Amino acid sequence: MKNIRNFCIIAHIDHGKSTLADRLLQTTGTISDRDLQSQTLDDMDLERERGITIKSHAIQMEYEQDGEKYVLNLIDTPGHVDFSYEVSRSIAACEGALLIVDASQGIEAQTISNLYLALEHDLEIIPVLNKMDLPGAMPEEVSDQIIELIGCTQEDIIPASGKTGLGVEEILRAVVSRVSAPKGDLEAPFQAMVFDSVYNSYRGIIAYFRVLNGKLNKGDKVKFINTEKEYFADEIGNLGLDLMPKKQICAGDVGYIISGIKEAKEVKVGDTVTTVENPCTTAVKGFEDVKPMVFAGIYPVDTDEYEELRDAMERLQLNDASLVFAPESSAALGFGFRCGFLGMLHMEIIQERLEREFNMTVITTVPNVSYKAFLRKENQLLELNNPSDLPDPSRIDYIEEPFIKAQIITKSDFVGPIMSLCINKRGMLTNQVYLTSDRVELTFEVPMAEIVFDFYDKLKSLSKGYASFDYFPIGYRQSKLIKLDILLNGDPVDALSALVHQDNAYDLGKRICAKLRELIPRQQFDIAIQAAIGAKIISRETVKAVRKDVTAKCYGGDISRKRKLLEKQKKGKKRMRQVGNVEVPQAAFMAVLKLD
Repeated sequence: MKNIRNFCIIAHIDHGKSTLADRLLQTTGTISDRDLQSQTLDDMDLERERGITIKSHAIQMEYEQDGEKYVLNLIDTPGHVDFSYEVSRSIAACEGALLIVDASQGIEAQTISNLYLALEHDLEIIPVLNKMDLPGAMPEEVSDQIIELIGCTQEDIIPASGKTGLGVEEILRAVVSRVSAPKGDLEAPFQAMVFDSVYNSYRGIIAYFRVLNGKLNKGDKVKFINTEKEYFADEIGNLGLDLMPKKQICAGDVGYIISGIKEAKEVKVGDTVTTVENPCTTAVKGFEDVKPMVFAGIYPVDTDEYEELRDAMERLQLNDASLVFAPESSAALGFGFRCGFLGMLHMEIIQERLEREFNMTVITTVPNVSYKAFLRKENQLLELNNPSDLPDPSRIDYIEEPFIKAQIITKSDFVGPIMSLCINKRGMLTNQVYLTSDRVELTFEVPMAEIVFDFYDKLKSLSKGYASFDYFPIGYRQSKLIKLDILLNGDPVDALSALVHQDNAYDLGKRICAKLRELIPRQQFDIAIQAAIGAKIISRETVKAVRKDVTAKCYGGDISRKRKLLEKQKKGKKRMRQVGNVEVPQAAFMAVLKLD
């Protein structure tokens, strides 16, 4: 066990984690040059296309130093704030972390929050200055930032480049010398923590775990403590580029178990695995529970596909434990699911994965956050995940909405525009710290609902891509919120209703109506689009009818023939207006979000 090292890579998005991981795999000979492709560990098409890591990937490497053989277990983690849950799981399975900072961009918000996660778990931090080969690299400046942040010395920082392979040997030496070997008792009862799982259509669910104590042999009977289900360990082993079966797995190892589990809900990420013969008494304290931030409805386009969608969601949840969903139904869209996501990128990725991996075409409703309503007489608290659940306004005492603490790190040139963006979004500046002469950290408290849609895109465009953004929830606060309904021909479209701040309601209602008028296709009857607060209509637009020329076939003859046709058409139009329903295209749901 003294020759095992478990470590992960943490960094801000696009600081070169996956490229550096490729070099580590190449240097240790884990992967042949023939099999190597860029971002080897990112096995999803989606990750390659976007150049981001979505899932953590564990892999075992063998490394020899001074005649001794070492086993290094590496976990490459995502850098985007929406996938910080993946990072918290990886950190719980490691003793050390490589903190990678881009030498041309310096420290960013996500780097700091990932670092705090690692420090909470007492990991050994090895700072690495990546992309040293770039002409825009500023090694001295960025080194000073790192020293100030974690209190190391200049000698501790390893200059490296994922592209050229500079510093890779030094990183491996540092991992061996500075990261402590895993602590664990081989003779104690078997105890392991599940940190990930994937679904294989031939073999069932493959659970990845980190062994803390004891050992497990192939064929032993195991028990999952949380679900209290028992299985036989049909196959166990380590995680190389492919699965590497073994007869026995001991304390300190990172491995996998296949036991023919078919049901998605029988494996929970963060669960503890033990043996039935000699069970451990305590469950492992894993990582924190996931708190979804953004809620949206996902509905199948064809209502008959509801069960298939449920199946697809359950399998996806195995692979992405931060997805939360519950069944719901909507008047306009039929049966579907109410899903909780960690952010807008997470939502986009889930929708894309449903389409690619499961061939499910889905409709996603307008994303929103969850609110709390306090009722006057009943003295009762209601949790609202959907604006359409809001009770009658006369019964409500007040509504609370979730607030977050946002940290923005930016160049000092962009402080003005970013402050006005946050203040427009009902934010409050609580702190402003100059990290260096031209890098500022701004701390805001802002309602989550204002961040959900386009805040991140706007922040990037205002700061020419330089600002980095990170947030965490700070609880609920009272706000003046009212429900804005959108009606089409007098029928409310529940997927478009939203809870908005009182001061913005009129302006928003007007803009939504104007936008929908452009997007809703014309029918043979007039469509009235209205925005309403309670029973009060605050805005109206009309999509004019397409006129069909019914008198075209009528040439010559008496005027009464024409009139007869027009009268008949008039009756038809009246009936059509009563029974005709208006289809809202998917583009309309999304366009309403991006109104600015």
